[in-house]
Amino acid sequence: MTRHDGHGDEIGLGAVHCLVPDERTKVAELPEMGLLGHEEAEFARGSGVETVGVFDGRATAGLAAEAVRGLGLAADERPDLLLLVSPRSPDVLLGSDVGQVQAEAGLSGAFSFTVDGLGCTGSSAAWALARDLIVADPNRNSAVIAHASRPTGADRVRYPVTVIGDGAYAMTMVRGGRPVLRAHRMESDGTFHDLFRVDYKSAPWYEWREECRSADRYRFELALHSRERLGRLVDEVLADAGIGKRDIAATLMQNVTAGAFDFYESLLGLPIHHVCRRQLAELGHLGAMDVVLNLQLLLAEGGLRRGDHVLVLNNSPVAAWAATLWEI
Repeated sequence: MTRHDGHGDEIGLGAVHCLVPDERTKVAELPEMGLLGHEEAEFARGSGVETVGVFDGRATAGLAAEAVRGLGLAADERPDLLLLVSPRSPDVLLGSDVGQVQAEAGLSGAFSFTVDGLGCTGSSAAWALARDLIVADPNRNSAVIAHASRPTGADRVRYPVTVIGDGAYAMTMVRGGRPVLRAHRMESDGTFHDLFRVDYKSAPWYEWREECRSADRYRFELALHSRERLGRLVDEVLADAGIGKRDIAATLMQNVTAGAFDFYESLLGLPIHHVCRRQLAELGHLGAMDVVLNLQLLLAEGGLRRGDHVLVLNNSPVAAWAATLWEI
């Protein structure tokens, strides 16, 4: 867990706690690898993911609650809000995963709700929403954001996107936190809402298979949208903060494939920080957790000075895009 103390009325990061498995499984040894077609297997081997962490038999809501408890919040740090970034699939239907997280984490005084339908971009949307809700009410001082990453079914190779690992995080947004959330922009496009799907009603969970309706649409049409949208969002957040690309100390993004890092480096003219490639290789894609884990590692490694700016990019196949500028 990392904590960053600050002062004043600006809204920023308070604390972060991340959970990842101690054990690693090589991608080549995943159970489904022998069942994949040639193209799918080659994709997994060339994704840049070398190992993934596995939490055997752990439910997502329970993992998210454990991450919240790991924040070690004192009695006077009780949050006003709890935002659960939705998992790939809920643990129960008609129940409330966020209600379970609230109960198990002991956050009885917080108002809880779920940020859903945005995939990986959910974490970026959640910290911006938490910031806005705190600013909107002077009686609110903090919000907890939580998420747990697990595959939808038994398979971890998500062709043609990535290879999925397990993990969970919790973070707080607080008045006077550092780094400060200095600028944020996000967009979504509902025409991609059915690009990926799981027909969960016709089969038990261990037979669930994610279907991509068009790999070409993902690789080309969505990629073209991402090129245009993220390029513009980056320009907008920098303009909002009154800085240029030369003023960015580090750029982070979600960990999908090694090729995605190359694509966005070329697109934006900004180097993606090496912590992203390291986490991708070791842990795989952790969904909405990626950007939080990368930000935590960047802050823990040091090398940044007060006043430095960190740009965090995020996007997902649903499709949604976000760019956030943090000031150390």
